Amino acid sequence: MEDALQPGGRPGAGEGDLLDGARERGPLDGARARAKRLKLMIFDVDGVMTDGTLYYSERGEELKAFNIQDGHGIKMLRQSGVEVALITGRRSRAVELRAANLGITHLFQGAEDKRAAYAELLARLGLASEESGCMGDDLLDLPLITRCGFAATVAAAPVAVRSRSHYVARAGGGHGAVREVCEFILDAQGVLARAIEAHLQ
Repeated sequence: MEDALQPGGRPGAGEGDLLDGARERGPLDGARARAKRLKLMIFDVDGVMTDGTLYYSERGEELKAFNIQDGHGIKMLRQSGVEVALITGRRSRAVELRAANLGITHLFQGAEDKRAAYAELLARLGLASEESGCMGDDLLDLPLITRCGFAATVAAAPVAVRSRSHYVARAGGGHGAVREVCEFILDAQGVLARAIEAHLQ
């Protein structure tokens, strides 16, 4: 079944489209062309870098589980020259520690209005919206998904998010979705093979 293009050139899906697995939305070449221009990739945390489950210790501490392959994908993206940022509506010490571990200095937590954080980030880096990408999984991410040059999501995201994204990951949030998108961007920019070869020497 072919997806109909929605206003703004983003492929759409009907409310009844449950997605038989995940797939790229619309022409793959279009998503690649958008990913090729990226100088900044923004990730949400819950549901993207994690599976969306919230864990609490007996002392009320919020715990999160992160995927190590996702982390290496982010490191490869940064090593290729693409800036990486995290913009999340929640606050968590675990996210702060994970960002530091991955060398991510652009961290916005408690961002209920993600548009403000996005505008600040673009101004800080001197980038146009077309040079930025975003990966989110829920309605709070729509302001970024509809403004950035390349939008990605996960198969479990609501149809309102999937239908406005250029790429829908086959892997689940917290289970390789971030790595998949990082490799897609690296491949679109022609540097994935080089990133892999660096580990073969």
